[in-house]
Order: sequence, then structure tokens, then C-alpha cells
Amino acid sequence: MNKNRLEAFSDGVIAIIITIMVLEIKVPHGEHLEDLLPLWPIVLSYVLSFVNVGIYWNNHHHLLHTAKHVNGPILWANLNLLFWLSLMPFTTAWVGENHFAATPMALYAVDLCLCAISYTVLQWQIARAHGPTSVLSQAVGRDTKGKISLAAYVVAIPLALLGWPSLSGLLMIAVACIWLVPDRRIERLLTNE
Repeated sequence: MNKNRLEAFSDGVIAIIITIMVLEIKVPHGEHLEDLLPLWPIVLSYVLSFVNVGIYWNNHHHLLHTAKHVNGPILWANLNLLFWLSLMPFTTAWVGENHFAATPMALYAVDLCLCAISYTVLQWQIARAHGPTSVLSQAVGRDTKGKISLAAYVVAIPLALLGWPSLSGLLMIAVACIWLVPDRRIERLLTNE
């Protein structure tokens, strides 16, 4: 099957996710800069989530560049990723409204963890469909970066629940920082083709 519909649908869903997140930022009553101060946790959680969704969109784009075709398991794996990404507006709003409290931060980490797992499953399905000599299989290799990210999310969950939501947040920010640049492993192999 052709991958065009999967790409178009994914782009549309991700655009809607970002739109919903920004709609959670309510305009304050007042005309002075200090009227914006109460919004800082909501804006900060939005920025972190926008970066995370942007990272997934960027890497999803690179990932699908390696695919020559899609099949049923790839379609379902992609829907699984979009499902967990679609919860990002809810977890983002809960974190922001509650000033990065422990339970909302733990749920945010759970959502990011499930996004990472579902992205890995999508990656596996594409690699499986295209074989061990495919660009993706060669580029990803043992996927150390992905495993480190997943481990950081897993650790961030109990950290938040045990009363260290700030440390949990720092772990999630660290993961975002290592993924800010789209997957160079894929870019390198695609440009060498």
C-alpha cells in the first residue's frame, strides 16, 4: 500500500493536537504584563509539549521517508502513536493548571513513555516490513538513543510520584534535548543513497 494517506492523516492529527494545546492558554483579564504572570505554568507546559509533539512530527517524517510502502501492522502502529500523542493536550493542561504537581507530572511522564513505546513499535513494524537490509534497519541499529529515552521516561514516573516532580521534569526535558535534532542516523543513510 502507498504511504501517502498515512503521512497526510498523521500530519493532520498532529496539527490538531498542537491547535488543541494552544487553545488551553486562556487570555488573561487585564492589559498589563503582570497579568500574564499567572499563566507561566500553562505556557511552560505548552512549550514543553509543543517541543515534544514537534520532535515526534520531525522524527515521524524521517521515519516515513525510509518506508517505500505500508501494511496493516504499520497502519495500526501509527494509529497507536497518534492515540498517545492525542492525549498530550490533556496531560499538558493538567500539568500547567496544577503548577507541575506530582501526580499530573507522573501522568505526563506516562504519556511520554507510551508515546516512546508506540514510536518504537512503529519503527519495528516499518523495519520488519522492509527487511534487515533496509535503510531504517541499518540506520537505527540497536537504537541506544531510543532505549535511553524510554528508560528516562520510566524513571521520571516514580520520581514524580515520590515527590520529586522537578527532577522528573528535568529528565523529560533532557530527553527532549537529545531528540531536538531529527534522527541523523536516518538522514545520513538517506543522503548516501
